[in-house]
Amino acid sequence: MKHRINVCGLMLLGIKRVYDKASISDGKRILIDRLWPRGVKKSTANIDFWLKDVAPSDELRKWFDHDPEKWEEFKRRYEDELKSNKAFEELKKLVHENDVTLIYAAKDEKYNNAQVLLLLLK
Repeated sequence: MKHRINVCGLMLLGIKRVYDKASISDGKRILIDRLWPRGVKKSTANIDFWLKDVAPSDELRKWFDHDPEKWEEFKRRYEDELKSNKAFEELKKLVHENDVTLIYAAKDEKYNNAQVLLLLLK
């Protein structure tokens, strides 16, 4: 896991690709993508929660298309979507009560929705 930070002084928050091996130190593994990852069986994914409604809208996801030149605008638009998002409120509660790893499928480890959520949940 590349990123792991303390939240509220006690809980740990990290991000990891769904294709990386699960670890006991992951805590609660929360899939934050709208679509189930290709080639991953639900029975073996070790996902505790699937909060697909916390993911960017289909329109925003397709517009962004993991283009680094659109990154700053993507972050701004995604943050706007999250302001009235009930799933984001649920995620904040989970992060403050548990060690959590946000699970995502994107190939790009730098420009993805997990990075935005990690920044917002710090």
